[in-house]
Amino acid sequence: MSDTHLAPPTIALPGNFRFDQVPSMPPAAGRMIEALTSAPSLGPLAAFTGTFSGTGFNMIFRPQSTSTPTVLPKPAHGPSDNILELNLTSESLAFSPSLGSVPNRGMVQGDIFLNGVPYFQTISDVTNGTPIGVHAEPGLWMSVPTTGDPTEPATVVRMASIPHGTTICLQGTALGPIAGPPTIAPVDPTPFFDATRAPFRFPSQTAADNATFRIPQDLAPFIAAGTITQQILDDPNTILRSHISGQKIVQTTVIEVASAPETPAGPLAVPAIGGGTDSIAFLTGNAGQPNAAVPVQQPGPSNRTLPGVKAIFWIETVEHTILVPIFTPGQEPLHVQAAPHPVTGQPGPIFVLHPPIPIPVPRPITVRSTQIQYSQVVLLNFNGLSWPHVSVATLTPSSPVTVPPSVWEKLPTP
Repeated sequence: MSDTHLAPPTIALPGNFRFDQVPSMPPAAGRMIEALTSAPSLGPLAAFTGTFSGTGFNMIFRPQSTSTPTVLPKPAHGPSDNILELNLTSESLAFSPSLGSVPNRGMVQGDIFLNGVPYFQTISDVTNGTPIGVHAEPGLWMSVPTTGDPTEPATVVRMASIPHGTTICLQGTALGPIAGPPTIAPVDPTPFFDATRAPFRFPSQTAADNATFRIPQDLAPFIAAGTITQQILDDPNTILRSHISGQKIVQTTVIEVASAPETPAGPLAVPAIGGGTDSIAFLTGNAGQPNAAVPVQQPGPSNRTLPGVKAIFWIETVEHTILVPIFTPGQEPLHVQAAPHPVTGQPGPIFVLHPPIPIPVPRPITVRSTQIQYSQVVLLNFNGLSWPHVSVATLTPSSPVTVPPSVWEKLPTP
């Protein structure tokens, strides 16, 4: 896929804004009430800083009404109640500075304090080379401490608003950091019947069939380019595994959040209470006939119970080798860009260098950056089936990455 540069989204809190407790009494004469000395830990969310961008893939079975049919290039065969839309995507994800100390007042249990990171995500379709906005999502990632009532470990929460009329509250846990790259399991996008849970594979899921209810209808150019293949339609996470195949990933933290628990449960815990989804009236529909509603939880194939929304984020530490040019202490900091991503071609991160020692001749150093990968499944319920809507992406820093002093301490004397 050709590299498509889009203006990144921006998000920022006012410079003097910071969450804290409202004082119970006015400050004593001549002095201010002391603020908390430190905010609660962000835990794994500390990696969510700055702006990230990258590429990905989206597949969604859209409802198709006979009153508003999608016009296709050629006649199609198969069930006509849906259109499978496939998007090659370009994405930006911007994080604000953390909120600080967010008090949650308790009755059964005493007060707890959260911390979190506001974010704004934009996704554009670039399948045909011209960016078309398909998603914009404001939200919050929040870190929740261990609680006794309910009895829950430390968790993280993602709260978001979707422009099509859905809001989500996803809660879960984190694992790591663990050494090396992640293990990314397959994801199955095949729809299934609500009543019987039986999977039903549609003709549009066959890449070589160019006369189905799908856009793009003819995938031959994409199959030849390797950007949309049968393997990807069967398992969109194939893209994520491909993206990291040529990288040196030294450690990974895994975050899994969902609207409700999944059974059988995986290695990461999702609370049995709390969380959820909600939709506007149009999506919910009348008399149990939704236009495209997102459930909180759904019985699935093979006697599984599926959350209506589930997202897995892999926060990866990627190692790069960059060449430091000649430098004399006292100069302005250097800005050196790493090599492009070995698979996607995405521009490499820009590193800010301020060597405390002279660099008389160019020399290589090893530096690290954060990379975010995610795989998300949203179930859309309409016409008696549950339709998995799968989105995946690999995101690298768009904001400059400052090289820590420890890099220079490890540098051998020339």
